Amino acid sequence: MINHDEWMIVGLITSPQGINGKIKVKSLSDFSERFTSPGKRWIQKENETPIEIELTHGFKKPGKELFIISFKGINNRNQAENLKGHKILVKVDAIPKLNKGEFHLTELVSLKVKILENNQLRIIGKVINLTNEKNNLLVIQLLKNNKEILIPFVKEIVPVVDIKKQFIVLTPPAGLLEL
Repeated sequence: MINHDEWMIVGLITSPQGINGKIKVKSLSDFSERFTSPGKRWIQKENETPIEIELTHGFKKPGKELFIISFKGINNRNQAENLKGHKILVKVDAIPKLNKGEFHLTELVSLKVKILENNQLRIIGKVINLTNEKNNLLVIQLLKNNKEILIPFVKEIVPVVDIKKQFIVLTPPAGLLEL
């Protein structure tokens, strides 16, 4: 498990791009320079210890939240393929300060999940992970059966995020929690 007091996930390596070691990255950050400005980065496979790597070049794919990046020492498709599924991390002390009401997506992990029933908020689970292929999805573990469900992270379904009080509120469409 990642130590959220020390590290923050800013991107997910999704696949190789071409044959020369370039890599596609799904951004979890509003700061594109994390994928375009050369310098030290850290990558992590599953729950292993993060390793330092040097970003040499990167650019954003037009109209998408995808970046194509190059790391020093990754020179062919096989090496790039080996990084698929790795997370790109930054140290927490390098995180820009946010305005009131703003938060980093990774701060959602471990928050309690509540729904409004009979004018009362009831805890139904907790956020255990994030997934981002085409959309931001919350992986929620339900209390009643430990089942994991995916919930789109959109304002209509997740209208309340309270980082200080450590919870989110869902207003799911009928049947979403039963999928």
